[in-house]
Amino acid sequence: MPSPWPRAAFGFFAGAISVLTFHQGMWAILHGLGEMPPPFPVVRMPPLGVPLTLDLCFWGGVWAAAFGLVLPKLPRGVPMWLLGLGLAAALVSLFLVAPLKGQPIAGGFAVMAFVRSFLINGSWGIGGGLIMPLLLPRLVQSA
Repeated sequence: MPSPWPRAAFGFFAGAISVLTFHQGMWAILHGLGEMPPPFPVVRMPPLGVPLTLDLCFWGGVWAAAFGLVLPKLPRGVPMWLLGLGLAAALVSLFLVAPLKGQPIAGGFAVMAFVRSFLINGSWGIGGGLIMPLLLPRLVQSA
């Protein structure tokens, strides 16, 4: 297993790539169903004014980098662990990030808020689980 910093770096890239593919792919599907605005949003996010898509890539990368650091301590099954990570990210988004941004906690407890968050973040997690072993081939042998 590679040392911690390469695992974190490749985890970051896997998370960011997964946002652009799996996360935004599920967002596009939900948009097609009329449940979300168009994917790849470019609205500027405070405090730095970066586009939302870039902000999502950064935070997806941070979550996956943290996962890369703890990976050797986890039992086998990287994709399933990353699905769990995606669901954890959904819960943090619903219960912590939303209120910090002045939005209703847990989307006002609307069922569709949970469904959207779990589908989008769960897809991101599965994507990261598929991408990370491609970036770190040794993960395939140990997972």
